[in-house]
Amino acid sequence: MTRSSEERVLLTVKDGVAEVCLNRPDKLNALDSAMFDALIATGEHLRTLAGLRAVVLTGAGRSFCAGLDMERFQAMAGGSDSAASLRLGPRTHGDCNVPQYAAMVWRHIPVPVIAAVHGAALGGGLQIALGADIRIVAPDAKLGFLEIRWGIIPDMGAFVVLPELMPADRIRELTYTGRTFSGTEAVAIGLATRASETPLDEARALAFDIASRNPDAVRASKSLIASAFANVQAAQLLRESEAQIAVMNGANQREAVRAQLEKRAATFVDPV
Repeated sequence: MTRSSEERVLLTVKDGVAEVCLNRPDKLNALDSAMFDALIATGEHLRTLAGLRAVVLTGAGRSFCAGLDMERFQAMAGGSDSAASLRLGPRTHGDCNVPQYAAMVWRHIPVPVIAAVHGAALGGGLQIALGADIRIVAPDAKLGFLEIRWGIIPDMGAFVVLPELMPADRIRELTYTGRTFSGTEAVAIGLATRASETPLDEARALAFDIASRNPDAVRASKSLIASAFANVQAAQLLRESEAQIAVMNGANQREAVRAQLEKRAATFVDPV
């Protein structure tokens, strides 16, 4: 079986294993509205697909996903891209807005999802990988929560998932600074499961191994792990969106974007 969702995402299914490929390689699979919608449509399709045993999530070309499309940031610099245009406020998909669900939909799929990460996984791209159950990363992959460089916060479920993976001080350091780090470091700090020179090959092998196990037990395990963390999810996702809306398109956020685009130091106004 092969399926394409507006060509932004390619889906193949073989022997119970689905492979989902972000398919915008000329833009390093950057996230635009069409990519958000295609990821959600693909994830929703997989939620009820009969015979599904495991999912591999990857990106075409040189990178997994370089994050939000640069045109979004250029629009922000002029104040023309509002929080409303990014669809942050409404809970359109259960406890999520649209961008959040593009990352969190993989948690709603009842079988394990394995992200194979190569090249760049930055900002929203890294948060999509965080939605997977397991992350296999290339040692030289480039990861980071770059949102702070643009004067915003990670808001695609990062503050739900990260506390499950890392101590609070590491979360603070990565989100406060926006520094990039390697796949090797990602494994060392608990953000990734393991490193591999061939992450897609290993992800496929793991997916087919899982597919050979009792599907009732695999699905039950995923459900039980998810339920252990479910109590705070809805409230945290809403707080994440409310914080982003408050920050976005303020004078300091516009200055952060202009400074980043112009490759200069930003000049901020202290909050009142």
